[in-house]
Amino acid sequence: MKKTSFSLIELLIVVLILAALAVIVVPRISQGSANAKAEACRKNINMLNSAIECFYIENESCPPDLLTISKDPNLFPDGQPTCPVTGGTYPKWLNADDRVDNTKHFH
Repeated sequence: MKKTSFSLIELLIVVLILAALAVIVVPRISQGSANAKAEACRKNINMLNSAIECFYIENESCPPDLLTISKDPNLFPDGQPTCPVTGGTYPKWLNADDRVDNTKHFH
């Protein structure tokens, strides 16, 4: 009976191929995660702006700041949303259009 086994060269080639694949795949996975967090941040800003519109419809005036609407349990039962990228809260001030300004908070 003849025993078959891998030579050192074959093993080295397999390791090099796996390393090359890892170099290609790992940056794409981390970039996809960053893109998903940035998209979630944009959706949070849109949700906050929608809540401002609901506040305006109910009260016939714009809220003085973002904390006014984020403390309303009818609009945000889980509390004010936080930025998934930084983990912080959104700025409490509103821009001249009485909206959350996404130009100052971007990723």
